[in-house]
Amino acid sequence: MAFFDNLFRKKSVPDAIATAETEHLGVTLEKNLSVRDLTALGIAAIIGAGIFSTIGSASANGGPAVVFLFIFTALACGFAAFAYAEFASLLPVSGSAYTYSYVAFGELIAWIIGWALIMEYAVGNITVAVSWSGYFTSLCESAGWHIPSWATIDYVSARDGFAEANGLILAGKTMAELTYSQREVLEAWSYAPKLGAMRLILDIPAIVMSILMTALVYIGIKESKNAGNVMVVLKLIVVALVIIVGVFYVDTANWHPFAPNGFGGVMAGVSSVFFAYIGFDALSTTAEECKNPQRDLPKAMVNSIIVCTILYILIALVLTGMVNYTELNVNDPLAFVFDRIGLKWFSGVIAVSAVVAMAGVFLVFQIGQPRIWMTMSRDGLLPKPFSRIHPRFKTPAFATIVTGFFVVVPMLFIPSDTVLDLCSMGTLFAFVLVCAGVLKLEMTPGAPRGKFRTPYINGKWVFPALVFGIVAYLLMMHRDDTMAWVRNDRVIYEAETIMSHLNENEIKGIKTQVAAADSAGLAATSGDLAEYLGALDDATYASTVAAMNVQDDHKFESGWALFQHKIPMWLFVFTCLYIMVLAFRHSLSLIPMLGLVFCFYMMAQIPAHSWFGFFIWLLVGLVIYFGYGYRNSKLNRA
Repeated sequence: MAFFDNLFRKKSVPDAIATAETEHLGVTLEKNLSVRDLTALGIAAIIGAGIFSTIGSASANGGPAVVFLFIFTALACGFAAFAYAEFASLLPVSGSAYTYSYVAFGELIAWIIGWALIMEYAVGNITVAVSWSGYFTSLCESAGWHIPSWATIDYVSARDGFAEANGLILAGKTMAELTYSQREVLEAWSYAPKLGAMRLILDIPAIVMSILMTALVYIGIKESKNAGNVMVVLKLIVVALVIIVGVFYVDTANWHPFAPNGFGGVMAGVSSVFFAYIGFDALSTTAEECKNPQRDLPKAMVNSIIVCTILYILIALVLTGMVNYTELNVNDPLAFVFDRIGLKWFSGVIAVSAVVAMAGVFLVFQIGQPRIWMTMSRDGLLPKPFSRIHPRFKTPAFATIVTGFFVVVPMLFIPSDTVLDLCSMGTLFAFVLVCAGVLKLEMTPGAPRGKFRTPYINGKWVFPALVFGIVAYLLMMHRDDTMAWVRNDRVIYEAETIMSHLNENEIKGIKTQVAAADSAGLAATSGDLAEYLGALDDATYASTVAAMNVQDDHKFESGWALFQHKIPMWLFVFTCLYIMVLAFRHSLSLIPMLGLVFCFYMMAQIPAHSWFGFFIWLLVGLVIYFGYGYRNSKLNRA
């Protein structure tokens, strides 16, 4: 029993504040940040790789309707911002979600959230580096210097992308009919140099930039408040120019259909869109330097979210209006669309600005991650070298080197979309726990509370009503789809997915079957089987696929292969039911409940394989905690 109790030993609020003061050796940080400064820092952190890169993949999935996902994500982040602000007023120290969890839930949960934040910063910077590489490559192309495709992509993405593109070619598509990104991947795999049977494929610009930025962080590069404000101005000017210039090239025909892939297509971009908001929570780490954190932090968080949401919506509408949404799945969408319409000079301006802006974002995040290692080490949860300060450069030297490895090594073999999912997972997990922490304080008699409190709206009846209302809507308006989901009925793959599973002989056999049944229809698509299948209505498509003489697992997703993708959503359902009971019993505040539920829902939309990767990361962390942190914790020694 004592062992279990020790897992959840907590820091008191006075101890957490005293620890911060001790770490500064009695010297307090200068309190000089106002609402304006904090809002500028929030915008600087938010507007980075999200608006310059991941907005492209989100638009490719959801079409113009991706704007609704931006609004939904902004609401979720807004609810979470209140929870962060409440903890910041209670604990005006620079520990963010890690320290908050230490006080609200205890050491084990604090370790888990700290370990998740390490992953967030690491994989987040991988995404930033890959995005930076896309714009750098675009800039080099405009200057007449061609970087081979195999030197600008990771190995797994090239391998999987080649299989998909090759399947489409076998099905009848020509190279010209493939998307730009599909042609790039095909070229990367086909022309990559070989070491024996192994193809040499790696994103060289991203790796070189990561190494150089880590070296700068090691020797003590810092961004002052004024430099951060200058960076904000640069980003806002570029975004404003994109909107102002781009609106004159919008073709409203590209907005039809507005939601080409339905609700599922919109939500498929949840990781990309949420990544665009990552950064506002970093404001909570400046609590010790705010003039009035109880008043200014909530305002700054909400202000930065509102400003960035408006900009994101306008950018998404302009991008999907300038070119068809299917062409936007590229690393440099802003530069790409202007290059696509012939404004190469403007594409170059965007590329230069993005290279500078995203390098700055990478630098800030790369400075942040070693500080997390350092903080956990000071609490005794990691070995002392992680908190060792370089005598000359005054930086956490060992932790910075480890941070560099955590960014560069995974970049060699982890696909960029998986990296994006893992980053969003880590951040959403932190948001969920911070919102849960506020609810925990509400349910704990005599719990300490800060000066700022999340506006109280009694959720005793409202939250259960929302849950029952959503269930009723699904059963009344989408009964068949809902019940098919619950029963785990098999699902037909899309045409392009089927083609990527088949070999050349199987595709030839299907073409023969289709030609026998509808030779005129196949001829109308010039023999392009994927295009022919994609044009069929749902019922005809289902019967055509069912008649294909290939294995069922090439045509349908069913059984465990299908159910495993639903596990996150089932976890979400049970979480909602549990919170509904707590809301009724304790009259909990509605806003932190909605923050928790909205963020958990977005986590549930992330593919199951990314959840698996996240749990593997947490399992590694638990091994380290029980092997070292548990017995070396300062609370344990005390």
